[in-house]
Formats: sequence, structure tokens, C-alpha cells
Amino acid sequence: MQSPFKIGDKKYYSTVVKSDDTAKFQSGQVHSVYSTFALGRDAEWVCRLFVLEMKDKDEEGVGTTLNIEHISPASVGESVYFVAEITKLDENYVECKFEAKVGDRLIAKGSQGQKILKKIKLKQIFDKIEKDKNG
Repeated sequence: MQSPFKIGDKKYYSTVVKSDDTAKFQSGQVHSVYSTFALGRDAEWVCRLFVLEMKDKDEEGVGTTLNIEHISPASVGESVYFVAEITKLDENYVECKFEAKVGDRLIAKGSQGQKILKKIKLKQIFDKIEKDKNG
């Protein structure tokens, strides 16, 4: 694992809200605005941008926490701009806070954490879960 970052470093990501990003469940369409689920996916992505530069080829990041305060809606076609900032670096753990805005309007804020583990270790964890599940 590499550690090229320090607390306070930032990453940026922008996306345009698509109809597939709206609030839908098994019961159908709820709202035709950016869902909290899609917002969470994109928040995880902007925070993962750090991990992509930190992990070695034999490592992978795995999410550990995601906290979102969804403050305001974003409509289909609007551009959402994310800023992630590192708030904690602890050995193989990185934590970020993030904000998402449409223009100057804050639509969400929160935090996200990831651990960086060896791929073989992740495989062992997943294999054990599968083995325990199948008895």
C-alpha cells in the first residue's frame, strides 16, 4: 500500500443525474429525483478515488462505513459536484467527508470509510462466509 495523501487532501467528481438514478424500489417509482441510494454510490466513488491511488496491484479497497445526510433534491439532468476530503488515515484505513452540490446548493454531506486489504485476504474472508453459509 502506498500513502501519497495527507489529511485535508481532496478529490473531485461530477455526474449528471439520469433517470436510472431516481428513487425506485420493487413497488415502483417513488420520486423522479436523485435517490439517496444513487447519491451514496457516487459519494463512495469520489472517496474511492483516493484508494485507487493508494492500493497496490495485490490489494483492494472494501467499504466499511457510509453516512449520508440527504439535504436537498437534484433533478434529472442536473449536474452534481462532489468533493471528498481525507479526515483520517490509519495504517490501511482511509476515511473521508464529502459534500455534494448542484451549483451552490448543498444537496448532501456525509462520510465514508474504506480499508485496503490484500486481495488474497479478501478472498479468504469471502470464501469462509460462503463455506459457513453452505455448511
